[in-house]
Amino acid sequence: MRLLIAEDDRALGLFLSHCLEADGYRVSLAYDGAAAVELFRHELPDLTILDLNMPIKDGEQVLEEVRAMDSDLRVLVLTARQEVDTRVRCLDRGADDLMIKPFSLHELRARCRALLRRKREARLLLRAGDLELDRLDHSARRAGQSILLTNKEFALLEHLMLNRGQCVSRVELLDSVWNLEPAQTTNIVDVYVNYLRRKLKDPPPGQLIRTVRGQGYMVPPETDLALAVLPALSVPAILPGVVIPVVTAPVFEAH
Repeated sequence: MRLLIAEDDRALGLFLSHCLEADGYRVSLAYDGAAAVELFRHELPDLTILDLNMPIKDGEQVLEEVRAMDSDLRVLVLTARQEVDTRVRCLDRGADDLMIKPFSLHELRARCRALLRRKREARLLLRAGDLELDRLDHSARRAGQSILLTNKEFALLEHLMLNRGQCVSRVELLDSVWNLEPAQTTNIVDVYVNYLRRKLKDPPPGQLIRTVRGQGYMVPPETDLALAVLPALSVPAILPGVVIPVVTAPVFEAH
């Protein structure tokens, strides 16, 4: 799941970012209102944690602008303002929840989970063939068997499944999963794809994760995965005492 934290207090923003990344979220940080709006437009995060005392653009203005872009994506306002009128305005302008500073990190995490559960059309459960990815519980299963993934492995697989049927370039994966600029010297994407293939029992060239030569990787559409998950044809057991007739092909003599 993608989170945006808009917080002008850099120490608090970094603290929240580290804590939520440890929970498996992919977090982007903005330290002013203009940057928050731009990141929201670019990333469309599943949840935004928004401070009100922001430079350049006030948090209430940011709330109005992001709501105009998307009315479904969740926004949690986090503020030190105590006035009831401020809280009422934020809720009327589209905030889904509001917490007053100082706050409990444990409660904030719980409220984030609750908001994401309520999110309309959130695609919280992603499927590809017999592979299931639960974005809220941060878990993966294939053919009913649990697969233990690291945070980066999960984020990589999540991004590929969210873009299912489309080739995702290595440059995009470096930016979205690792927040790295494209570099000629790193092969981290290929290394982690190999990690995933090993854990998913999907050896190269891969049915679930396919290599698009010279471009990147792709999780194919469901129709292309049908053959990958079909059960093997069972061979009927031969019971003792049962004779299986053998049919031989006719032999023709040459004349």
